[in-house]
Amino acid sequence: MKEEFLYYVWQYKLFSMTKLTTTNGKSIVIKKAGLQNNNAGPDFLNAQIEIDNQLWAGNVEMHLKSSDWYLHKHETDINYDAVILHVVWQHDVDVFTKSDKTLPTLELQDIVDKSILKNYEELLYQKTTFIPCGIQLKTVDQFLIDNWLERLYFERLEEKSLLINELLSKTNDNFEAVLFQLLAKNFGLKINGNAFLEMAKSIDFSIIKKTSFNEGQISALFYGQSGFLEDDLEIDYYTKLKQEYHFLQHKFGLVPISKNNFQFFRMRPPNFPTIRIAQLAALYHLHQHLFSKLMKVKSKEEVYELFEVEVNLFWKTHYTFETSSKKTNKKLSKSFIDLLLINTIIPLKFVYLKQKGENQESVLLKLIQQVAPEKNAVISKFSESKIKAKNAMESQALLMLKNNYCTKKLCLQCAIGNHLLRK
Repeated sequence: MKEEFLYYVWQYKLFSMTKLTTTNGKSIVIKKAGLQNNNAGPDFLNAQIEIDNQLWAGNVEMHLKSSDWYLHKHETDINYDAVILHVVWQHDVDVFTKSDKTLPTLELQDIVDKSILKNYEELLYQKTTFIPCGIQLKTVDQFLIDNWLERLYFERLEEKSLLINELLSKTNDNFEAVLFQLLAKNFGLKINGNAFLEMAKSIDFSIIKKTSFNEGQISALFYGQSGFLEDDLEIDYYTKLKQEYHFLQHKFGLVPISKNNFQFFRMRPPNFPTIRIAQLAALYHLHQHLFSKLMKVKSKEEVYELFEVEVNLFWKTHYTFETSSKKTNKKLSKSFIDLLLINTIIPLKFVYLKQKGENQESVLLKLIQQVAPEKNAVISKFSESKIKAKNAMESQALLMLKNNYCTKKLCLQCAIGNHLLRK
């Protein structure tokens, strides 16, 4: 058992409330259980407890055993001087206050419903290879699951907004610049994402705005800043880009990153960084006001249309500068654009609307629910446990559930875990 179980039982009063007494027989009436404290100090603050017909206001501390008070050295910590009630699972020793009086103690082990303890132990101590409630999950009402997944999706958006807010603080709330940085990161996917982000951060967005009207300049800017124009190649297209970049580098004082940051090994050619840079350059050449356009979209089809871009003719017959290939258009696939919707466009829209003070949850939900669910091992495992993601909102929520609740065994903070615990 963990102390978190005691917090849960206390917060939701999951024990017999009739004729409560301290371990030495004094009556207890809980007026206010207090607010759970997630920082250092007592577990619940600002409680109101009536003990032996006298009302006390203060804090509540919880332990599995009374003796843990001394094990944690609370008797020497002034933060615990205002504790008015010690709540324990098992009372094994009296605890004394600084004035040498016995600290009132409530023992829970005989007043908590045995079914709650049984359900708790089944959840947290069941041997499982995926999630704690895998066996019981099929008994949970679908309505409860659907509502919990919706809540988890917005938790996921809050989690993604941490990086967005960090980037905004470094760009003086320039949403256009942050969109470019996030798109670049996601164009690089998992393997090259950090390298693409580093490249994007190395370019002041004002330079992109000045060069985006010229396809040759915006391409030279992106390849040059990525370190791909530092070789001596006798290729006309390469030579033109290199000359253009040297002009831009001198004009704007640009410092490129190393091309060694980018990986080609064991990657499918359509995901080569050279191809993704070509597509990113084509996108910003085509749309000079991409951010405002994306903030207005209401359907994935509108996004697909915005990302319908043509790479330079050179890249239709190449995957790298040095080697030619069979001619292909190398357009952005719908599945790739879906990833941009999931990881960039909707999270940025969430932060943007939030900063404007607009509650547009229904708009965001309508957009993400149009996107197909992701395919990965976690989503497949949930499908085996009778939760099949119908769209990207649900697959994102399931990733949040697995990573932030199931893996950490935070069943007491999960709506599904709560339901199974009280069943």
